[in-house]
Amino acid sequence: MNAPVSHHTLTPPLALREVPQALIGALQARFGSRYATGLAVREQHGRDESVFEVPPPAAVVFAESTLDVAAAVALAAQFRVPVIPFGVGSSLEGHLLAVQGGISIDLGRMNQIVAIHPEDLTVTVQPGVTRKQLNEALKSSGLFFPIDPGADASLGGMSATRASGTNAVRYGTMRDNVLGLEVVTASGEIIRTGTRARKSSAGYDLTRLMVGSEGTLGVMTEITLKVYPLPEAVSAAVCSFPSIEAAVRTTIAIIQMGVPIARVELVDAKTVRMVNAHAKLGLREEALLLMEFHGSPASVKEQAETVQDIAGDHGGNAFEWASTPEERTRLWAARHNAYFAAIQSRPGCRAISTDTCVPISRLADCLLESIDEVEASQIPYFLVGHVGDGNFHFGYLIDPHSPRERATAEALNHKLVERALRMDGTCTGEHGIGLHKMDFLLAETGTGAVDMMRAIKIALDPHNIMNPGKIFAL
Repeated sequence: MNAPVSHHTLTPPLALREVPQALIGALQARFGSRYATGLAVREQHGRDESVFEVPPPAAVVFAESTLDVAAAVALAAQFRVPVIPFGVGSSLEGHLLAVQGGISIDLGRMNQIVAIHPEDLTVTVQPGVTRKQLNEALKSSGLFFPIDPGADASLGGMSATRASGTNAVRYGTMRDNVLGLEVVTASGEIIRTGTRARKSSAGYDLTRLMVGSEGTLGVMTEITLKVYPLPEAVSAAVCSFPSIEAAVRTTIAIIQMGVPIARVELVDAKTVRMVNAHAKLGLREEALLLMEFHGSPASVKEQAETVQDIAGDHGGNAFEWASTPEERTRLWAARHNAYFAAIQSRPGCRAISTDTCVPISRLADCLLESIDEVEASQIPYFLVGHVGDGNFHFGYLIDPHSPRERATAEALNHKLVERALRMDGTCTGEHGIGLHKMDFLLAETGTGAVDMMRAIKIALDPHNIMNPGKIFAL
């Protein structure tokens, strides 16, 4: 570790910037009824799934085109007022909160699929398109977009946070699947990065710079993505295990043997119990792995048989196979409903979510030590993980009005991140830094790397109007 990890407060310091009356008038003149200042609208755009309580933005602009975004950003830049891009509000780390005030730019109406090129396996979309919407549009072409973070997030938000999810073990993350972007910069200029070509050596890789920048360098207004042929055959399986360790050791063996599994998700026994109560699924209440196999009928059968043998060697039992879409949907409901089932298990609670990722060989050690800590704390929790790539999530279910529970959950997260970093892992596998992990970024990368990021930010956004207060402090 390059720097000590310090606790990050749950209430970030606020340095609100005034929105001048001249800017308000200019935005009203440009956007008319698509400029909103009502409290309900502002509050909707001033919260996400994090535990932060921050005042809402001063106003919301509903953009319907790239030119709308460019106009809003140019006006904000003229008056040096912050702009915060808004997708569907499903982020977990406070990315869209107006910590310095300013204007929220809602991109939800920019939801057009611009072009599908099935012969090249590419698609170009506006940022408000959601992953489910895209896959519905692709279905008739025999293609699909595999990145699945669980929530029906917008593709702009997924690109901004470099999301991944359940299919990443086979198909990679947003970093691997974004080919090009149209971006509105901090001055209101419209630029393009990348092309539809699968590779390029043309200058700096601005696409990769923007993907994962969390709205701090520009607003994405068009995204070109890789898509994939729908597999000829898909089979899913659920397998229960006598312990978390047995399930994780099975996963490690699957990956190290090179089995091209598409998904492998861990759900612990507590979470299975919550999901059963929430969705009446009747799953065996033990640690389980949810798996999915893609390919030809023969290769899927071979993969599944190999995995079943490996699981058997580690005490796996109660295998249940599913090959029809309806059966697979029922099995995957256990994973996709985990967050909501957990929240329902303790009415009125909020979840502080962790997001560490470690090399696969250290996964069992990291998980087991972390489980011992949270059990000793007596904080209720749920546990799920994209264990095929070493990424897992605790959700600490706290009473938002209890300072003691908040402090305990933060201390658990702090220890977990320290452990992951000692094991050559990362503080965030897919959720991003936002507000919550700013101190952890410094611990992971060191001051030199953060200073370089800060220099890039200042060069591209000298007045710090693009989603200020996120990733690192200026």
